[in-house]
Amino acid sequence: MNGRQMKIAVIGGGPAGLRAAEVAASGGAAVTLFDAKPSVGRKFLVAGRGGLNLTKDEPQELFASHYQGDDQQQNRRWDGLIADFGPAALREWAEGLGVQTFVASTRRVYPRDLKAAPLLRRWVRRLRNLGVDFTMHYRWDGLCLSDRGDVQVDFQVGGGGHSKVQADAVILALGGGSWPQTGSNGEWTKIMESLGVAVAPLEPANCGWECAWSKQLLAIAEGKPLKNISVSAGGKVSKGELLVTKYGLEGGALYELGPALRGVENPVISIDFKPSTTLRKLVTRMESARGNYLEEARQRWRLGDAAVAILANSDTAPYGSAEALAREVKDCHLRLTQARPLAEAISSAGGVRWRELDAGLMLEKLPGVFLAGEMIDWEAPTGGYLLHGCFATATQAAKSALDWRRRLAKGTLSASP
Repeated sequence: MNGRQMKIAVIGGGPAGLRAAEVAASGGAAVTLFDAKPSVGRKFLVAGRGGLNLTKDEPQELFASHYQGDDQQQNRRWDGLIADFGPAALREWAEGLGVQTFVASTRRVYPRDLKAAPLLRRWVRRLRNLGVDFTMHYRWDGLCLSDRGDVQVDFQVGGGGHSKVQADAVILALGGGSWPQTGSNGEWTKIMESLGVAVAPLEPANCGWECAWSKQLLAIAEGKPLKNISVSAGGKVSKGELLVTKYGLEGGALYELGPALRGVENPVISIDFKPSTTLRKLVTRMESARGNYLEEARQRWRLGDAAVAILANSDTAPYGSAEALAREVKDCHLRLTQARPLAEAISSAGGVRWRELDAGLMLEKLPGVFLAGEMIDWEAPTGGYLLHGCFATATQAAKSALDWRRRLAKGTLSASP
């Protein structure tokens, strides 16, 4: 670079892109952040509608486990990412912006005012003070590498024009495919595939699932919760709440089972409406009942309207004994038809496959091009893990971009794939 300031282009103005720009600029680079929309942080503001769950106050090993699956190499990557930027680091980051955080009873971490907009304003102000240049209405349209080791990035510019930008390194943070109105529409997958990069199809994650409810059930249960339940599928168990909707079910207890449900042709969940009580105790509480067991159970077992409606419409109804009903209460099978559309999902699964990335989140086939956030093939449940995953991968990608370009300038590595 002959003594000049390193130029890094960050493409995407969501949480991952903003964090990558922050780390790169703090490391001395001249950073330009490009986004197709007129303003940044749109998906960040959507996340703030629920109070802005930043992260979760958990031990590092437990926290990292929520990103992990059957791939041991990928699991080790997440161990490293969370070790480098864990929940405490994210809280320190927020407080460095003057935003105090607190730990709720669920161990979820929120800003004290439960709002995203004030934090985003402070964050953008910090980035501007670091010299980050915000270039809006620039839609990514491709890139190519030069013999010198830099990257030429192509953009469609608002109004129908085109622009080419040279950068020493590029960090792509274009998001997944959920909430496309924020700019996270997944169109980048076609570009990546044209560059020879393997991409797992984007699928809805942390989303509702459809059920073939009867009109009778919906008349009673629609819009009502199933509280303090346990839901299982594919050998995985999740506890929490669900909400009965006109099309099926929503809720965190179901979101966690997404990978298991997507992996089968005919998904079925089992609901335990009383996970803290044994079958035998339920039966004992009904000893004096002599009929109309479901109505008796509403009071004796404290079943809500939604649970009663589902049990009344179960394949095993009507119930000839308290024990028959108790068995269904402890193991009620519901057939699901399909996931709700990707555009409705909280997040997406799929993205650039991990095997395409080196340890620093650089594309092996495109030296100088780094990835962050939901563009990578990972998923995590709600509860602070989604936003934190974007911060952790962005932190790593930006640090790696700085290090890679400096080593390239010193001649200690090659820019060739």
